[in-house]
Amino acid sequence: MVSQLEATGIDSSCPPTYNIEGLVQVFTSPHRSFFTSVIAQALRIAGQGTPVLVVQFLKGGIGQGHEHPVRLGQHLDWIRCDLPRYIDTPELDESESKSLMQLWQYTQDVVSEGKYSLVVLDELSLAINFGLIPQAEVLAFLKRRPSHVDIILTGPQMPQALLDVADQITEIRRSHQP
Repeated sequence: MVSQLEATGIDSSCPPTYNIEGLVQVFTSPHRSFFTSVIAQALRIAGQGTPVLVVQFLKGGIGQGHEHPVRLGQHLDWIRCDLPRYIDTPELDESESKSLMQLWQYTQDVVSEGKYSLVVLDELSLAINFGLIPQAEVLAFLKRRPSHVDIILTGPQMPQALLDVADQITEIRRSHQP
């Protein structure tokens, strides 16, 4: 048997008297397959009713693009480039470059609108290291984002400038135990 407690009347029209600052978190590893822990965090937060956006800059293959987000539950949107392949090289043709830039611009726009409280930018370090997204633009984006928005950056070989502005850095290493 489950008992239901009556909730006290809370006036939700009164905003808090303090600001909650969003964090910049970095998850990095020289190895692949650590995205599971990041997406688990995003799903957990979305499950609590917080709007979450997951952006995978270098993934493609499903004809998605920012116009057709995958919606996981009510509060998590997942978008990728509208590309037929996974980007694993800095050499892109014109349509691939255009798709990536559209996704980057869309990401900047929705973050500045404050639509999402958590934004995951997957493999952003690779996009920067390939020279596909300018590091200076990413730093300016992080600086001008609404103060309540949490940003998670993922990828191997995270540029030092991004590590320098991060509030939290998680480096994932493999154990060498047999």
